[in-house]
Amino acid sequence: MSSVRNQTVGRAEADMRLDRWFKTHFPDLAFGRLQKLLRTGQIRVDGARAKTNQRLEAGQTVRIPPLGNSGEGDGEDREKKSRPAKQDAVSAEDARFVKSLVVYGDDDVLVINKPAGLAVQGGTKTERHLDGLLSALTEKGGERPRLVHRLDRDTSGVMMLAKTRDAATRLGNAFKHKETRKVYWAITAGVPDPREGEISMPLGKAGGPGQERVVADPEEGKSAITWYKVIDTAGSRAALVALWPRTGRTHQLRAHMAALGSPIVGDGKYGGKDAFLTGGDFPKQVHLHAREIDIPGKGTRIAAALPDHMHQTLEMLGLDTEGLIEDPFEEWEAPKPQGRKGGAKNSAAKKSGPAKPRPFRSAKARSAAARPKTPRGKGGGPKHR
Repeated sequence: MSSVRNQTVGRAEADMRLDRWFKTHFPDLAFGRLQKLLRTGQIRVDGARAKTNQRLEAGQTVRIPPLGNSGEGDGEDREKKSRPAKQDAVSAEDARFVKSLVVYGDDDVLVINKPAGLAVQGGTKTERHLDGLLSALTEKGGERPRLVHRLDRDTSGVMMLAKTRDAATRLGNAFKHKETRKVYWAITAGVPDPREGEISMPLGKAGGPGQERVVADPEEGKSAITWYKVIDTAGSRAALVALWPRTGRTHQLRAHMAALGSPIVGDGKYGGKDAFLTGGDFPKQVHLHAREIDIPGKGTRIAAALPDHMHQTLEMLGLDTEGLIEDPFEEWEAPKPQGRKGGAKNSAAKKSGPAKPRPFRSAKARSAAARPKTPRGKGGGPKHR
């Protein structure tokens, strides 16, 4: 690259660290060179100086200076540029592992069943992550697969990977315009009341580095909508619940289910001690699984098997794990493209027939939404909407 240019951060790249973003787009750029460009202010985000660990937001503009080797880098930088990228050095054991996760593949897409505990991208103290293993899935003569969406470290289930740059653009646009659907299964502590409906509770980010979480924020939070339906129950003790996020906010499902009064089992971050089942040696992991996903433009739906810890908990609760329905939302209205001319507005979900989801307005959610929070310079907490 011989001139300055600006590049917009895509939706699928939201919350990605700046250094990881550069590694994805410019794999030959040495880390030392990147740091020097940042220190000297040559790389900027929305016109402001940036740091390597800065988290990007969709729609931001990254200023990219000339990156070619013109004598500006030191000898160490030039040596590093000649070496293979560290993320491409995948051990034989890790290569076998990531290949074992693949559940579907075609000319454009790979779908994997990500295990709980595996981070999607690197960060502080996170050296082993999915993004660093993807070179092992590169086909002969093909491109390195690209991430187009993410799952939390503690969430298992289906993830789509783009096999080409063109496929990444198409899939990224499909997620942006709500042209695909992803259904999750969760085991909750307690049974949601009512047993099916819609949760509409705006969410805002809170907490410092390493303690980030989302909270109900009716005034300044981003719209967050979830459709849910109870599949099976173990009395009033626990439930298997299907979740269809109509928006894609960070930790949306975890925060919404906690606000409903039935936190996801194992999710102490949002449910506290109420998120852990008593009376048995239940697994402590978060019981949230991306069960199935529609591949945009192909009419194909891929399902991922439940992880062992969820199977174990279901069996301990006496719930049937064999005859579970595959599509609990089959009669519910499919999402329409949003953000385009003629598309559906981001409002309360609608559908015809007796199974229309009922808006969630429980006392616990009202209490969560109205709970005082740290003022943002104006004084006072959020008001419930």
